[in-house]
Amino acid sequence: MSENRLDKSEYRLEMRGVVKQFPGVKALDHAQLKLRPGTVHALMGENGAGKSTLMKCMFGIYKMDEGEIYYEGKKVDITDPMHALEMGIAMVHQELQPVTERSVAENIYIGRYPMEKLLGFIPVVDHQKMYEDTAALLKKVRMNFDPKQRLGDLSVSQMQSVEIAKAVSADCKVLILDEPTSSLTANEVEALFRIIEDLKAEGVAIVYISHKMDEILRISDEVTIMRDGKYIGTWASKSLTTDMIITQMVGRELTNLFPQRHNVPGEVVFEVEDFTSINPRSFRHCTFNVRKGEILGVAGLVGAQRTELMEGLFGIRLHSKGTIKYKGRELKIDRPRDAIKQGIALLTEDRRATGIMGVLSVADNISIASLDQYLDMGIVINDRKIEQLVQDNVKKMSIKCPSSKTQIQSLSGGNMQKVLIGRWLANNPDVLILDEPTRGIDVGAKYEIYCIIEELARAGKSIIMISSEMSEIIGMSDRVMVMCDGRITGFIDGKDANQENIMALATQFETQPSVAV
Repeated sequence: MSENRLDKSEYRLEMRGVVKQFPGVKALDHAQLKLRPGTVHALMGENGAGKSTLMKCMFGIYKMDEGEIYYEGKKVDITDPMHALEMGIAMVHQELQPVTERSVAENIYIGRYPMEKLLGFIPVVDHQKMYEDTAALLKKVRMNFDPKQRLGDLSVSQMQSVEIAKAVSADCKVLILDEPTSSLTANEVEALFRIIEDLKAEGVAIVYISHKMDEILRISDEVTIMRDGKYIGTWASKSLTTDMIITQMVGRELTNLFPQRHNVPGEVVFEVEDFTSINPRSFRHCTFNVRKGEILGVAGLVGAQRTELMEGLFGIRLHSKGTIKYKGRELKIDRPRDAIKQGIALLTEDRRATGIMGVLSVADNISIASLDQYLDMGIVINDRKIEQLVQDNVKKMSIKCPSSKTQIQSLSGGNMQKVLIGRWLANNPDVLILDEPTRGIDVGAKYEIYCIIEELARAGKSIIMISSEMSEIIGMSDRVMVMCDGRITGFIDGKDANQENIMALATQFETQPSVAV
C-alpha cells in the first residue's frame, strides 16, 4: 500500500520526531502527526503501538524526550493538561476517572468553575451559572441529563457521554477522542457522530482513536497508522479498506479474523437452574448449561442483564433463588472467594474499575488469585516460582511491558486485559467467564486472545463469553445464548447463528418459553 499524496493545506497542529522513553521501553520512536482543521484524523495501531502515549504528549500529561509541537504554525511547549486546555486542546481519555459523588455539572467544569465575588471580594463558585451553562451545553450536544444529577447514578456509557460533553465545553480547536465509543450504546454512538459533524463544521481538528474499523472508515477523513512506537504512514480514508489497515497495523496480512476451532464439546458439566436476582429488575428465571470444552457465547442488547447474571453466578451479586451445579454437584457460592475455590473464574467487563490493581505490579496482578499455590511450607511466598509464572504468561500472552515489576496502570488497555486473562489462567479454572474479553483491543491482539480461548476449550475448559460484537459471537461460539430484559430468550447452534436470528431473540421483550439445548 503506497502512501497517498494528501493535498497541502494549513495544519492546525503538527507533532514532529516525538521520542518518549520509559524504563526499559521506547514507547515513541520519532513519531509524527499532522492535523488539519475541520477534519477527523483517525490514529490507529495495535495495543502498545504508542497511540495514547503520543496523545498524552500532545495534551501535556507526558513530557517528550525529543520532538517538536507546532500549534497554528508556531512552535509550542505544552507543559501540562491545564495549559493544553487554555490553548484549545481537549482530550477524552480511554479510561474514565469520574468524580462519582459530585454532580454532572461539577464534573464538566471541574478545575475551571465559573466564579463570583461574595460580598464583593470573596471568590466562590457561581453554581447558578454553572448549572445554566451545563444545561445549555447538554442541549447543544443533545444529551438529556439533569445538570444536578449525581454522576455516580449514571451508567458507564452515560458517564462516557458526560466526558464528551466536558471536552466540547472547553470550546476547543483540537479534540482528542481515545476509544470514545467503547462503552456507548448504538444510539449514543450515533449521537456522538452528530456532535463530531457539528464540531467539524466549526473547524475543530479531531483525533479519533478506535479499533472499530467500520467507525474509522465511516467517520474519518485521514488515517495515520503507528506500529511499535513508530510512524508508518498517513492515508486518505476513502483510499483504504479494512484489510489494508490491518496489514499496516500488524505488519503482515491477517487472512482470518478468527482461528480454526478444533474443540469438541463433550458432556454437560456446568448447570444453572432458575437463577433469579434479588433485584426484580435484573436477571430472573435463568436456566442454561455449558458442556466440557464448549464456548457458549452470550449475546444481547445493552440492559439485557448479561453481566449482572454472570456476576450473580460468581457471587458478586445477590440472588433470591436458583441452583448452580458442576458435574452434578451443587455449588454454594455466596461470594467471589467461593467461586474461585470451586474452579470458576470471571474476567470483568470494566478492567480498570473492577479488574486491575493499578498501583501494583504486573507480577502482583497475575499472581493474586493463585498465591496459595506458590507458598513454601504454606506461609512463605516463593518469589522465584511467581516470577516464572509471570514470565510464562508474558510470553504466552505477548504482553508488552518493561518488566514484571512495572505498575500495571502504565500499560496500554490491551496489555492490561492480557494480564487479567493471565491471572485467571494461572488459577487453572474449570469454568471461565469472559465478559467483553476483547473490548478496546486491536485486531492482532484479538486474534491472539481468540486462539487462547480456543486452546482452553480444546483442553476441556468450559467457556462462557459475553460480547457485544456480533461478529465475535458468531465467529467464536459453539452455541449462542441470547438474553433480553433479564431473561434468557433462546439458544442458537453456533453454525446457524447470524445477526438476524440473534437480534430477533435479543429484542423478544414479551415472555416466551425457550428450551435449553
